Amino acid sequence: MNKVLFVTSEAHPLIKTGGLADVAGSLPKALTELSQDVRLIIPHYQAITQDAHYRCTVRVDNRDVNILETQLPETNVPVWLVECPDLYNTPGNPYVDENGEPWENIAERFAVYCRIAVEIAMGRTELDWNADIVHCNDWQSGLVPALLSLEEQAPKTVFTIHNLAYQGLFPPVTYHALNLPGQLWNPNGLEFHEMLSFIKGGLTYSDRITTVSPTYALEIQTPEFGYGLEGLLSHRQDILSGIINGIDMDDWNPKTDPNLPQSYDVSSLDKKQTNKTELQKQLGLPVNAETPVLGVVSRLVQQKSVDLLIEIIPEMMTMPIQLILLGSGDSNLERELNSFSRLYPDKISVTIGYDEKLAHLIEAGADVFLMPSRFEPCGLNQMYSQRYGTIPIVRYTGGLADTVIDALPETLADNTASGIVFNEATAGSFQEAMKRCLILFNDKKSWQKMQKAGMKKDFSWKNSAKQYLDLYQSM
Repeated sequence: MNKVLFVTSEAHPLIKTGGLADVAGSLPKALTELSQDVRLIIPHYQAITQDAHYRCTVRVDNRDVNILETQLPETNVPVWLVECPDLYNTPGNPYVDENGEPWENIAERFAVYCRIAVEIAMGRTELDWNADIVHCNDWQSGLVPALLSLEEQAPKTVFTIHNLAYQGLFPPVTYHALNLPGQLWNPNGLEFHEMLSFIKGGLTYSDRITTVSPTYALEIQTPEFGYGLEGLLSHRQDILSGIINGIDMDDWNPKTDPNLPQSYDVSSLDKKQTNKTELQKQLGLPVNAETPVLGVVSRLVQQKSVDLLIEIIPEMMTMPIQLILLGSGDSNLERELNSFSRLYPDKISVTIGYDEKLAHLIEAGADVFLMPSRFEPCGLNQMYSQRYGTIPIVRYTGGLADTVIDALPETLADNTASGIVFNEATAGSFQEAMKRCLILFNDKKSWQKMQKAGMKKDFSWKNSAKQYLDLYQSM
């Protein structure tokens, strides 16, 4: 049995802004089922309302920080909450304040958190526990491997890149303000073009680096996806691997999903229609079984190619379709989408924000799910969609390339096709994929074949957790 400290800035259902939370809410549970002793550590944000009890106080950098304990809901996984009111007891989410602006003290927020993780990992607290392996996730935890590199008999470290575009870059003055050890400040350490880089701590000092899909592991070693770190990642390619994320097969199961008006499975696909009707009704769109409903649940940012979607909406509106979108992000993109929904109230519904119940209903009620991302380290919604018999249109990148089989004559013939895949991140390429999809939608036999192929896939965490366990054992 390995004692694993899972260091993450968010975990569903305690706190969630994106896919990292889904991973952190599922992988520790799956590892626990493989007899590993896993503990999560998360800052105690104001938004976390679950009851927790006091365990101990840890002093780091002239601060007394309390450690509270709770459990990941519906699991046996302990969660340690780092309680530091002046840093975390504030409205907003882990990364931005209530006005959507990045926290001015964000470097300090996560530096203190990383220091606490190190103290726990080394067994220097009254928790009476130390780690064999510290599994860090994204830039917020990047200082942990760096600080552990200075310790004697430190636990082994794994660093998982969920999205290399977010790096935790700060001016050099921040390094000194955070009182970080001088020996880490050099171009082979935390320094990146004279800036402090949190993520570089994870990439430089970890024993193993993973990403969330095999294709993304290759992509980040290229200038297009490496954000200046491709040289370092290529240099460390012998310890770099890609493990595709799983999904929570209980949470995302059309047969048992409490968010749906009508449950269904691969043997009762006709019942999916009830969810489509309810979705159209709920969002004030004309109820029509024959009109293809295209769903989007996404952060509204350039990475997700929302601008490409906006570019082709006028052309899409000449087709017999309905577009349903749920998400938030770039205020300009939000505005443009809202103006289209006002222009075409019978064809477009836009909900700004996030609503878990509506997200599930979109996955179940839509016929098609749009995910034309410029890059997508793993992506989860394309897996949810296939599980719900909703055909994803995706760009060939990252985890999308690894999880969706394009509908071609040969894949339709051998019953492996589960979606529509296009190559170029251009409006024209996206539009062609859309037209190809609508032709298939009218071929009910082929469409149902694709639905069933997707629904039969095993996207469970069991497979991924086993790969992580093998990785741990190899260290």
